[in-house]
Amino acid sequence: MPPARLRPTAPIAAAAILVGDPGRALMLAQELLQEPKMSNHARGLWGYTGTTEAGHELTIQSTGMGGPSASVVLTDLAALGVRRAVRIGTCTSLGDLALGEVIVVGDAQAGRGPLVSPEATKATRPDPDLTQGLRDRLSGARVARVRSLDSLYHPEGDILSTVADAVDMQTAALLGTAEDLGIPLAALLIVSERSDAGQLRDEDLETAAKTAGRAAAAVL
Repeated sequence: MPPARLRPTAPIAAAAILVGDPGRALMLAQELLQEPKMSNHARGLWGYTGTTEAGHELTIQSTGMGGPSASVVLTDLAALGVRRAVRIGTCTSLGDLALGEVIVVGDAQAGRGPLVSPEATKATRPDPDLTQGLRDRLSGARVARVRSLDSLYHPEGDILSTVADAVDMQTAALLGTAEDLGIPLAALLIVSERSDAGQLRDEDLETAAKTAGRAAAAVL
């Protein structure tokens, strides 16, 4: 089945790092790849393919905002030959996760809104081998429960914190899609916001993203 949204202009690697923000895809391509080539620019979903310092082919692809966009992008990537992937995203802490902390996702649950309700789906777990590899590379990184919401506006933190450590908008959708496609996928999230501490500075977010990117590239 041909890709529905991506229009690749260069070959896609079997291993991929998935990020929501196109600008972060460019930054990680410059950080991790030797002579990266833009492999997609359709719909503003910037993607890059190149070779890592270790000599491995790697694609870094932006997935847009929200679960539906991410799911479509991953499905397209699978049609183009991607066989394993790591998501690098951002999240909002619901408890004691600190700003700038890079967490390894242990499971993710989708929900239609911020409140815990029967609408929530069962939790989906990432690939155990990729996840363990990320934990080994990021010694001391905490494994966290994540709730993926349709909207991050005004989440009910006191209620959500009983079922999750952090909230984002993509991880559960990506894990579910990867499971359907038979693609091993793991996820790293950077704590970019806390209700009692504001938002992470851009320069600190970039530093954390590079740390996560190096770990992801190593396990892929």
